[in-house]
Amino acid sequence: MTSLQGAVVLVTGGNRGIGKAVVDDLLGRGAAKVYATSRKPEPSTDPRVVTLPLEITDQASIDALVKAAPDVTVLVNNAGIDVTGNSYLGSPIEDIRLLMEVNFFGPLQLTRAFVPVIERNGGGQILNMLSALSWVAYHGAYAATKSAFWSQSNALRLELLDKNIGVTALHMGYVDTDMTTTVTAPKENPVDIAKAALDGVESGAHEVLADDTARFAKGAPSAEIEDVYEALKA
Repeated sequence: MTSLQGAVVLVTGGNRGIGKAVVDDLLGRGAAKVYATSRKPEPSTDPRVVTLPLEITDQASIDALVKAAPDVTVLVNNAGIDVTGNSYLGSPIEDIRLLMEVNFFGPLQLTRAFVPVIERNGGGQILNMLSALSWVAYHGAYAATKSAFWSQSNALRLELLDKNIGVTALHMGYVDTDMTTTVTAPKENPVDIAKAALDGVESGAHEVLADDTARFAKGAPSAEIEDVYEALKA
């Protein structure tokens, strides 16, 4: 278990959406300091929040972040992107590569950079923001990045067993953020998702299924494929 009271937390993509909700919840739980990254950071009105720049695909930017945040005990890998269409057959291959660079290699590079920092500070927790799409292949290549990130999270959890660092993987369906403005389906409140995620961190949960969509999707890999993808029954 990892108490967030007095913790020093780094949240990538912490300026809006789920990331901002996580930052706000951390402050409510008594975090001592929260580093909130974005491409174009703006100062926070709360003195406990330190806003820092990050380009997650740039190793030099990551190295600068490590130097600026040497006291981190909890890393929240939240930053990610989607691209229009993200079709395997119809989207530019460059767009699909970019999705993987940001959504898979980006958090991996952050984790590799901050594991020594967290270990040096006595251990802590990594929270990876995943998706119900970790287990269901809708939404094209975006889903593939989340599935790969899920596998990464599981493997890292094992690699970190002897370093006193846990890994919590959060899965959820649609959330009401800028990324889902065109979605008409029901969407979860970012505040509720942030609470579920941080409850998981504090309880030491390996995995958090934050809503009914995630709980359904969890069983998809073991279900009959026609029951998961209705179009195959036609």
